[in-house]
Amino acid sequence: MSHQILIAAAVALITAVPASAQNYPTRPVRFIVPFAPGGNTDVQGRLIAQKLSDKWGQQVVVDNRAGAGGTLGVEMLAKAPADGYTIALASFGNILVGPSLFPKLPYDPMKDLAPVILVSLPPGLLVVNPALPVKNVGELVAYGKANPGKLNYGSAGNGTWNHLFAEHFKALAGIQMTHIPYKGANPAVTDVMGGQIQLAFAPFPAAVPQIKSGRLRVLGVTSAQRSPVLPEVPTVAESGLPGYSAASWFAVLGPARMPQNVIQVVNRDTDAVLTQPEVKAAFAADGTEPAGGTPEQLRESMRAGIAQWGKLVRDLGVKL
Repeated sequence: MSHQILIAAAVALITAVPASAQNYPTRPVRFIVPFAPGGNTDVQGRLIAQKLSDKWGQQVVVDNRAGAGGTLGVEMLAKAPADGYTIALASFGNILVGPSLFPKLPYDPMKDLAPVILVSLPPGLLVVNPALPVKNVGELVAYGKANPGKLNYGSAGNGTWNHLFAEHFKALAGIQMTHIPYKGANPAVTDVMGGQIQLAFAPFPAAVPQIKSGRLRVLGVTSAQRSPVLPEVPTVAESGLPGYSAASWFAVLGPARMPQNVIQVVNRDTDAVLTQPEVKAAFAADGTEPAGGTPEQLRESMRAGIAQWGKLVRDLGVKL
């Protein structure tokens, strides 16, 4: 009899860990989106939250925590209880660029956060005012070299992806362009159309309607591959700047000590959500496709991204 009790106890021990993951979540999950409602981070976050709520039968509550370039919300995540009931949709600025841009970042992305799943890698679009006498990236580079100081580009502000994508372009092309920071990507795109500035690296939602109406000319997509949304648009590398590649970055993260079994549940179920046609269609409007993959792949993506963009920030001496 005692032998049977020992076997039963051993089985109970073996099955105890997965059981807690199988039951997760047993109450609402807080999903921090470190930006204001309405932007692409918020759109992706709300869609994932809704689909996970449907899947889990528990509310996944979006908590918009804007401030300090998206680092405020991530700091809250890092300090949250590591029980799996607080997760966040982190992004390019607050994870890949933050460590080199903010002198006193209140968290270390690699030590204080747990990678869960890569969500998407949205590219940008290099757009110019149609009056600028260039039809492709090669011609833009030649124009920049022949007309030093005449190219002004807009961004959503210092240290944003559109700022760094343009600085990466400048460095690789060896041309001079003056940075004009705006309070968001949309005002920058408006000024490209108005001719106040010559170009910008713009998000798809802001640029595509204006490209289609002829109010902007698109020279290239920043990613290594063409976008399925605008397959006729070449990459910046194809259009005249070989070696250029840049993409933004969104991922679901948890606090550092989040239990591995819970990470696996959130990873598995978010991965399933990212394959849904409705989710793919929503991401396509942002010029991107859902990513997915394992927590280990996300950790490597974080490490590589922090190294790549951190070097650019330091080389340029970018300060906030």
